[in-house]
Amino acid sequence: MANNLLEIVEKIRKPLALEQKTGYPDRAAAGGLDRYVQLWVKKGRESCSTRSGRAALKELNDTLAGYRFLPGGEREKRVKKALRIVAGLEKEARVVVHSRPEDEVSSCSGEKWPDWTKESVQYMKGVGPKRAKVLSRLNIETIGDLIYYFPRLYEDRSNLKPINQIQIGKTETIKGKVLAAGIEKPRRRLEILKVAVGDGTGIVYAVWFNQSYLRKSFPVGTTVILSGKVDRFREIQIVNPAYEILAGDEDDLIHTGRLVPLYSLTEKLSQRSLRSLIKDALDKYANRLPDILPEAIRKSHSLIDLPQAVIHIHFPESEEDNEVARRRLVFDEFFFLQLGLALSKQRKVQGKGIKHKVPGKLFEGFRERLPFKLTSAQEKVIEEVKTDMEKEKPMNRLLQGDVGSGKTIVAVFALLTAVEGGFQAALMVPTEILAEQHFLNLQRWFLHLDVKVTLLIGSLSPRMRKESLEEIESGESNIIVGTHALIQEKIKFSRLSLIIIDEQHRFGVRQRAALKEKGLETPDVLIMTATPIPRTLALTVYGDLDVSTIDELPPGRRPVATYWVREKDRQGVYKFLEEEIEKGRQAYIVYPLIEKSEKLEVKAATEMAGHFQRDIFPHLKVGLLHGRMKGEEKEKVMRSFKEGKIDILVSTTVIEVGIDIPNASLMVIEEAGRFGLAQLHQLRGRVGRGDYQSYCLMMGSPASEEGRKRLQVMTETSDGFQIAEEDLE
Repeated sequence: MANNLLEIVEKIRKPLALEQKTGYPDRAAAGGLDRYVQLWVKKGRESCSTRSGRAALKELNDTLAGYRFLPGGEREKRVKKALRIVAGLEKEARVVVHSRPEDEVSSCSGEKWPDWTKESVQYMKGVGPKRAKVLSRLNIETIGDLIYYFPRLYEDRSNLKPINQIQIGKTETIKGKVLAAGIEKPRRRLEILKVAVGDGTGIVYAVWFNQSYLRKSFPVGTTVILSGKVDRFREIQIVNPAYEILAGDEDDLIHTGRLVPLYSLTEKLSQRSLRSLIKDALDKYANRLPDILPEAIRKSHSLIDLPQAVIHIHFPESEEDNEVARRRLVFDEFFFLQLGLALSKQRKVQGKGIKHKVPGKLFEGFRERLPFKLTSAQEKVIEEVKTDMEKEKPMNRLLQGDVGSGKTIVAVFALLTAVEGGFQAALMVPTEILAEQHFLNLQRWFLHLDVKVTLLIGSLSPRMRKESLEEIESGESNIIVGTHALIQEKIKFSRLSLIIIDEQHRFGVRQRAALKEKGLETPDVLIMTATPIPRTLALTVYGDLDVSTIDELPPGRRPVATYWVREKDRQGVYKFLEEEIEKGRQAYIVYPLIEKSEKLEVKAATEMAGHFQRDIFPHLKVGLLHGRMKGEEKEKVMRSFKEGKIDILVSTTVIEVGIDIPNASLMVIEEAGRFGLAQLHQLRGRVGRGDYQSYCLMMGSPASEEGRKRLQVMTETSDGFQIAEEDLE
């Protein structure tokens, strides 16, 4: 019964909050707020098992009695008092729920997470096998997944206006009654549904095209809320508005009249249907979510409880509600991440590793032949890696450094240390072209050293693959460079003692673990990333790893000249691009993700590649790279670009991290305001790898202040760590 009381309290709280938000006009509930609350108080008293709860419900009813006849100032006092009573009732109902022995309550003492979170969404009302398949494209498989599929942003539809005050061309929200509804058929295959809605001050027409099935939702006399852009075509219209039907005691707004959540979607799924589905799940399950964060921690950090946070992150009554909910959920994420990482680190420390001898002849021989001087940051990190490898405890170290900071040289010293002791070392990278790049560089660097390097990638011929596998298994190969092909079952290492993983975020946990299992004892692990994270977050995100940072670029490296270019200067950009190519250089043009739709993203890049080749640069070779290409196709395009067969590469956001193409001197980023700072910095890092000046041109005029600030930051600094700190803020 307590769970029913929670639902009833929520039914009362929402119109109270809406009434407060709209200035106490007594329009938040059909039939008036006092009658609405009276109805739900009666149901609540039937569900309430405590004397104090029944007393609070009576007080709530008395507080709002005759509300419709009260003046504005008195209404404000009564609503505020009612909200305080409701908050107390909500707290009491939750205490009853969480104290029931039959509930699956969870805490840090080890009680289990409830089984219902693992139930398939397929069996929810209104889902079924087909819609479940659509939801699975968003990684929503279970009810737990659905509840934790949070909005990406919110739209404020809470400002209700009388119809005679709405403005043409603006997005407005109105409330009124359906006066008439009809379907017009101006021509074949076109049906126009028009619903006339009035509020006593005016009439507005809601219009839908070829959606005549909606007519039955709008019987005359129904109270509705509409939100959308106002236009005038003979009469005032809102075309394809968001709408909410207010049906007496079901005044439970989720699509209009409030802060409305907007979710990332996929094909065949609308905001309205996903929002309704999530609301159904929250109504049924949210208050059964156990709060596994100890109460003492919640109190000391002033955090709300988990059910309330999950409800308010989806359907906040105010910006403050949303911020408080977000704060609780972010705290949970970092708290349990840190807890898990601490346990992981403890397990790793207890494992037995391999004690390497350092330094040796290979190590020192390579250092002597270097044609340049190591930076002090590189020297420091090499010393940290050496110290780790000397110990019997397994090394688990993250090496982070900006693009071009010299992480690969540090990795080479670690590889040679393993080889010196008679062991093997593996370097795993995300793409074949990057593996080939590392393989060729290592062969060149080890020309005068007795070190055998083997390449293992999926595109090797059967004969070459067989040779590589034999070299690895026999121990003839000292260093193996490859992609995920390294973790296949057939591959047997002889004495693998060191694993280096480049761009670790491109590999899953299982892939990394599978490679570790092929090693002797517990191999040393060095993970490299060119994506700097803020120093303030490093200990949290990488709590199971020791972190080394190269925060200094080699002397003489030219920073990429970065400019923010407005649309009016586009022709100048094309002219500059052509001049760079005439010098023998190459260029990237990158298009952003469009409204979270890979299909639209690919379409934009494909159309623009054709436009550039046909209309702008017909005398140049334009290539195309996007996320829907097969792996082999991507590799082929990148190889052609690397070999100079492509002048301009038009791409979506899939440009491979770490590919070294010294001849590429220009990066043009379209609609740059759509990218985050980290993405912009990584894209800029694709150029500036040669001996000549390189450029990054960011196109666009972002509408938001945040977007403009991001582009300004990019023009002011090339420091990846400073950019990461700005991104965090």
